[in-house]
Amino acid sequence: MNQIRHTLQKFPGNMQNRQKAMHGAVAVEFALLLIPLLMLALGAAEFGRAMYQYNTLVKAARDSVRYLSHYNPASINYTQAQTEAKCLAVYGNSECTGQTLAPGLATSMVNINPINTTTAEGTPITLVEVKITGYIFNFILDPRTFLGGGEGSITFDDIKATMRQS
Repeated sequence: MNQIRHTLQKFPGNMQNRQKAMHGAVAVEFALLLIPLLMLALGAAEFGRAMYQYNTLVKAARDSVRYLSHYNPASINYTQAQTEAKCLAVYGNSECTGQTLAPGLATSMVNINPINTTTAEGTPITLVEVKITGYIFNFILDPRTFLGGGEGSITFDDIKATMRQS
């Protein structure tokens, strides 16, 4: 103990000099950790935004097919109902007015397919399928900026919903 005290008395400014030298180390360590943490946070935000838009498209297809399920495919108004269902999937209303539900979504991406099922005995049922194809999700923050590679957008797989028609 006496030896340590004697050493500290011999070099009284040693501890203060060491603290001054370490003063900027915390800022450097924070800067080194900030970059990966920021990349992780922004990546999570972009993933959440992609999931939100995908969910919007799923609900749009579901609402559109639900609208068509109330129409008989043999009725005179069925062609008009298909057009309105496409508008419902893209704009959220049957008049095709307002802003699209998802950026870049167009009525040309919405396909309506009737499915006739006559393989079983009894009364055949008619199903209708609404499919959204080719939707491209664009990142706000380009991954190439942070990672040096990758795509600036992704194309979602086909999003479909099927229901029985009356």
